[in-house]
Amino acid sequence: MKHKGTKTIETPRLVLRAFRLSDAEAAYKNWTADEKVTAFLTWPAHSDLSITKMIISDWVEQYKNPDYYQWAIVLKDIDEPIGSISVVDINEKCEMVTIGYCIGQKWWHQGVTSEAFKAVIDYLFETVEVNRIEAKHDTNNPNSGKVMKKCGLKYEGTLRQAGFNNHGIVDESIYGLLRSEWKR
Repeated sequence: MKHKGTKTIETPRLVLRAFRLSDAEAAYKNWTADEKVTAFLTWPAHSDLSITKMIISDWVEQYKNPDYYQWAIVLKDIDEPIGSISVVDINEKCEMVTIGYCIGQKWWHQGVTSEAFKAVIDYLFETVEVNRIEAKHDTNNPNSGKVMKKCGLKYEGTLRQAGFNNHGIVDESIYGLLRSEWKR
């Protein structure tokens, strides 16, 4: 892989970019404090803006690492972050990355997450030259799987009691896309 870090990516409706410290209030308002958004995630809803500020500060610090990929999903119409998409795990030997994403519920079922994920897929295959992209979701959150399918990932199976999120130990469905399957 040729790590390039978090570079700005533009789509018709979105700008995917590095987080800024000034994004904390929008992030808190739009998704990090929402228990419905975080229900199937590995971190709890933020109870205070200071938590979001601390997390974003850590992300900003991590951007100096060329193998760090954490994008703010910014809706052009309102020019503020409405979610995030990131590489949550890297396996260098297999040239594989795992993607995670979340978005404010106000923007659910509008194709925003799929638009962001497709752009990240293109970036990771074209620029970083990964061999495999995968993503997982709690089986009780099928809408996340719909995003994965819409982006071209193939369902590969369900891992029984292999994940942990705000519901405890859960079954996870896994999806993958190989570079050789990807269509530019």
